[in-house]
Amino acid sequence: MSNLSNERKEYKVGMICAIVAMIVWGLAPMYWRALLPIDSFVIIAYRIIFAGIVCGVASLCVYGKAEMKKSLGDKKNAGLLFFAGFLITINWSVYIYGVNSGQTIGATIGYYITPLLVSIAGIFLFKERLTKYKFIAITLAFIGVFSMIIYFGRLPAITLTLAISFAMYAVIKKHLKMKAIISLFYETIIFAVLAIGYLVYMEATGQGALHIAEPYQIVMLAFSGFLTAVPLAMFSMAANRLTLVSVGVMQYLGPSIGIAVGFFVFREPFFLGQLIACILIWIGLMFFTYGEIKLTRELRRSN
Repeated sequence: MSNLSNERKEYKVGMICAIVAMIVWGLAPMYWRALLPIDSFVIIAYRIIFAGIVCGVASLCVYGKAEMKKSLGDKKNAGLLFFAGFLITINWSVYIYGVNSGQTIGATIGYYITPLLVSIAGIFLFKERLTKYKFIAITLAFIGVFSMIIYFGRLPAITLTLAISFAMYAVIKKHLKMKAIISLFYETIIFAVLAIGYLVYMEATGQGALHIAEPYQIVMLAFSGFLTAVPLAMFSMAANRLTLVSVGVMQYLGPSIGIAVGFFVFREPFFLGQLIACILIWIGLMFFTYGEIKLTRELRRSN
């Protein structure tokens, strides 16, 4: 009885974390675009540094130095952390570059493909069960993504890079049995040294943020650590509590909001192929939501 109650609680926490993370990620393009004309790679460097600081302080306050050292004791974890940090750095870099170069909708398409790859990984790598509702959702999403490929004739490199890098990141996070905040600290701090070196060079040559940014943008750069750490921590918490199939399907919420931002706020073109794909994906999400509600009710009755 207690196990079922705990399972239900963990499931609820995981779903809340996933939803919040996707909403923040969906609205984030407005934040990054507001930092123009600062160079995209300068923004990325500041983001890495401040994310590392935020995660480090939070880890010390919540878990303490002893727990942080203990978490890094496993050599296998150390390797996974480095690879996870590399993947998420690539993902951040490509996304911010896409948003600030007027390719928000194009970049967002990459996050439409990501859940497919994540769900497929969950089925084949972790032997996760595929319910009929999730099968319908994944099938409709696949058809939607395929319709975009047919419409455009290809998938841009930015789209593929975002999709593959984040799907691989999700798989690694599933393997990493480590506190989410501590994990994020080690993932970011590894590359913070390189970011600091890059910023020193850019500021010394007059190309950094301090030379061209408005005061409010400097503040925004400082808060980019929170904008990065909070949704990533929640995503990690969700990945540790939900199946990868569930996480994968839920990930369509973020890019759907991102496309709305690109079209309504940034006035970027929204093509027919993208509209068809969005409609199919959202129908799939309705099936997924119904299946998840039904599963929750069954858990309650069994308890």
